[in-house]
Amino acid sequence: MTHHDRTHDPAGAPPSGPFPAQQQPAQPGLTAPMDPRPDHGESSWRGSGRLVGRRALITGGDSGIGRAVAVAYAREGADVAIVHLPEEAEDAAEVRRLVEAEGRAFHAMAIDLQDEQGCVDAVAGAIDALGGLDVVVSNAAYQRQRGGIETFEVAEVERVLRTNLIAAIVLAREAVPHLAPGSSFITTTSIQAQDPAPGLLDYAMTKAAQVAFTEALAKELGPKGIRVNAVAPGPIWTPLIPATGFPDEKVAEFGQDTPLGRAGQPAELAGAYVYLASEEASYVSGAVVPVTGGRGF
Repeated sequence: MTHHDRTHDPAGAPPSGPFPAQQQPAQPGLTAPMDPRPDHGESSWRGSGRLVGRRALITGGDSGIGRAVAVAYAREGADVAIVHLPEEAEDAAEVRRLVEAEGRAFHAMAIDLQDEQGCVDAVAGAIDALGGLDVVVSNAAYQRQRGGIETFEVAEVERVLRTNLIAAIVLAREAVPHLAPGSSFITTTSIQAQDPAPGLLDYAMTKAAQVAFTEALAKELGPKGIRVNAVAPGPIWTPLIPATGFPDEKVAEFGQDTPLGRAGQPAELAGAYVYLASEEASYVSGAVVPVTGGRGF
């Protein structure tokens, strides 16, 4: 877990917003232009050996939640492979620095998971680089703020479906034959699965579908001793947010409508992913763990 010198007020943890107005032109969003910079646990996560010997593949592992998971996994003793888009090479290099600083093996792959072969190559590359696979975190996602339903373009909807849903299916198809009992498959869903916003209609559809994916695959793989779970983030301050096309005021007010009154930081998600991959969660499968600042799931 993240250890603090004292118990802090979760409603006042900085940086909590409101955020300066900011936009990035398109996805993938990048970390460097963000103000404030997200907290991935670089200075706060203290490992306690909970994932020693584990080999993990994290898609979208270069920034945001994926980076926080990579940092925490490495500090808990796991070797890490990540998938990122070619445009995110700078973010991936920073994750390499953080993981290798812990003495863990690291492998980065520039792959677009919209492509079926890309998903196949991601799993094969992770297994080759790490010598096997114990944890898969299907975390990469794409979203864009939409206008009304009459403005939807099929090509954009297909990009959302391929990145968020089809990739998870192919990653599971490719990884499961290599996963031993005790292994774990973890998907990143969203509060949007339960409380969908009209402007994210297609994204929210995929996130609701990921819940069904998690529950169905958990039933299938339970007899094999493979656990399947999901984490449902609420509003988390990652490069996805300024790169989604939200209006300036929505970025500025991002997360202010939660009971805790602020957006979450990527570091605040990492504990859920560590828990689900660890032996502490040995009887947890088919679960969705909400990390939402108090918004109901």
